Parts: sequence; structure tokens; C-alpha cells
Amino acid sequence: MTDSSAAGLELARLSTADDDFAARLDALLAWEGVSSGEVQGRVDEILAAVKARGDVALIEYSNRFDRLSVASMAELTLGPARLREAFEGLPEAQRQALSTAAERVRRYHEHQKPESWQYTEADGTVLGQQVTPLDRAGIYVPGGKAAYPSSVLMNALPAHVAGVREIVMVVPTPDGVLNELVLAAAHLAGVDHVFTIGGAQAVAALAYGTETVPRVDKIVGPGNIYVATAKRAVFGQVGIDMIAGPSEILVISDGGTDPDWLAMDLFSQAEHDEDAQAILVSWDADHLEAVAEAMARQLPTMEREGMIRASLAARGALIQCRDRGEAVELLNRIAPEHLELSVADPEAWLPEVRHAGAVFMGRYTAEALGDYCAGPNHVLPTSGTARFSSPLGVYDFQKRSSLIQCSAEGASTLGATASVLARGESLTAHARSAEYRIRD
Repeated sequence: MTDSSAAGLELARLSTADDDFAARLDALLAWEGVSSGEVQGRVDEILAAVKARGDVALIEYSNRFDRLSVASMAELTLGPARLREAFEGLPEAQRQALSTAAERVRRYHEHQKPESWQYTEADGTVLGQQVTPLDRAGIYVPGGKAAYPSSVLMNALPAHVAGVREIVMVVPTPDGVLNELVLAAAHLAGVDHVFTIGGAQAVAALAYGTETVPRVDKIVGPGNIYVATAKRAVFGQVGIDMIAGPSEILVISDGGTDPDWLAMDLFSQAEHDEDAQAILVSWDADHLEAVAEAMARQLPTMEREGMIRASLAARGALIQCRDRGEAVELLNRIAPEHLELSVADPEAWLPEVRHAGAVFMGRYTAEALGDYCAGPNHVLPTSGTARFSSPLGVYDFQKRSSLIQCSAEGASTLGATASVLARGESLTAHARSAEYRIRD
């Protein structure tokens, strides 16, 4: 099949029956998130400056990049009272919606909490695992036009549920504009400190600490290319969640879902940015045409029409496959961030779904519900990384320590085994350390 431009809508049309299908699919999915040498150089300069000069560098960069005129970190710091004020000042509908979303996200993540465990062997040796939270987590929240209170909930609430002692949030405020919903979300999510800084300099402050900003153990949250590059650079000094690519959705439809619904599901990803990806797969050719018509008809009604058009033209697609089996192969090949199974019996598909960040099951489950208030985390692996990565969760804010306590009898038994293996590796001190505990 060839690309179509029905009613001015540019969108790739692929078929698994085409000889060049595999090559076209590879080209469609290709995404290179590595920053340029220029970006890397600027980020390295910022990281070094903040590490060496602390608060002074933060103030300078905030004034330069966010067009501010501040003289001290006090002007870039918000306390709990200000967060509470933002929440209480919201219109009732927004306050209620935010509270509902926060409660659902919190309740879902409570189910993720792992427990410490141990067991005792016959000779009295005790083995186990102790789960402990991180001391301090850093949450990066985009600011300006891309201000997402939902990201605050999704990043901070799992940390709070995990038992993290201190949650530090950074959020840029270009031109000094504060987003009240973001601050209100921080209040609900149990954030302890908020600093109105952003970019690579905020990542540096969280990673290294300054006179005012405390050093954290892990940094999570989305950002632009400078933020992503900085997170990659400081990994090792601190933990990070992931290097996220553009948002993406794969919808599989058996032909029974309203085409208007599916058109809007695809738009919901495409409106994020020009690099976002929206793909629909079906073995029903007439259904694919109906969805294409619905997309062309509804697109002029969208506030972000230009963004959606650009995204669909660059990375969107309608794919016709031969049957359900090919659809399963495709979903596991693509390993999507968001997978919508818009089919009659989605439960029957689950045993075959090996790679997906989140699975939205059935015709009524729009991916947008997961973005805000369903409960599961919306921080998900992108660009095929669902093959080896998982959604952000409570487990990302906890560590697991192994527990080993040998009885005298257990030390003697294990010592004999360890001695043989250690001497086989020519590590004499290891062997003798174990041998001292062997009973005669």
C-alpha cells in the first residue's frame, strides 16, 4: 500500500503483504534520541559550573534561560504553605479532579509495595531480603507551555508510597509564570521541597547538591533534550528512571470499534509533539478506511491541528495485516509504550503480549484515561524499550539488600564448598577465610 493524503491528511499506509513492509516499518519506528555534540558540550559546561559554583551558577542560568531577575535562591524556593495555597485556590472542579486522580494513583501503587522476607534452613542459617526506601528522590517536572500536573502525581506518589524520606521537586518557571495546578499536585503528592529551576542546571543541582538544593539519590521525570542529556551524564552519581523518547500508541482493532473513537485515540498521542507516534493495526481493510475518513473529518476541529498533522505525516501509520496472528507479531515487534487492544475479547490476547508498557483493554478503555486518573503509572518505556523495561513504580524508589546469617553448622558446610571454589580461582584469602569456620 502507498501513503495516502485523503482530504489533505498525510499518513503512511502499510500492508504486511507488501514486499517492502519490513523495511518501511523499520524506518517508521526508527528513533535516535542521542543528543548532538553541541548539546552535549553545553550540558557538560552547565553541569561543571553547577558542581563548582552551586547556587551562584543556578541563579545565573535561571536568569539567562528562564528570563528571570532573581538575586537569591530564596526567590527560587517554594515552601509547603505556598503549595497548599495553590491547591486551596483551585476552582472546585479542578481541585476535585486532581484529588480523585491522586487518590487513584496512590491506591494503585500501594499494591506494588514489596515486602522484606527471610527463611531459615535446616542447620539454622537464615537467608532473606530487606527492602528499604531511598533517602531522597528528585522529581523533574516540565514548566512553561508543557506544564503537566499529572506528571507530578505519577512521579512523586510512587516515591511517597515507597517511603522515601524526602521528595525534592524542580520545575522551571519561564518568565516567572507559576502553574498553580502543578503546585497543587505537589501538595497532594507529598513533595517536601520545590525549587523553580529547570534544564540541565536543575539536574546538576539534584545530582551534586548545592548550598540550597539537597543532593538526591535518584532523579525521575521527563524533560527536553537538555534534561535528557544531563540525566544521562549524571547517571552513576545518582540513579535515573529512563531516557524517554517521544510518546507513542499502537492501537489494534478488530473492526468493531467506532472509527471516531479510534481517530481521537490516535490524535491523543499525535498532539503531544511532532515526534510522537500513532499507529493503528487491523486486518479489516474497510475499517481502516473508515478510521482514515474519521481522522480527516475530525482533524480540522482540533486545537492542535498543526501539531497532529506534522506528527502523523512524519511517524503515523495505518497498517493492514492478514489476521490476528500477524497483529500479535507486530505488537511484540513494536513493543509500544501504550497498547490499545480495541477488540471483543482483550483478555484472550494477554498471554501473547510480551512487550508493552501499558495495555489498555477493550473498546471503552481510552489511553487518555491512563494519562490522568486510571491509577497505573503513565511514566512508561518508549522507543521499543518495553522489551526490557517497566513502568515507573514503587520499586524504582526502593533498594533490596540480601540478608545472610550463618549458624556454626551452616558456616562449616558452606565453608567447605566455598574453599574448593575459591582455590579454583586462586583466591587463597577467600579460601582461608571460609576454612577458618569449618568444624573439625
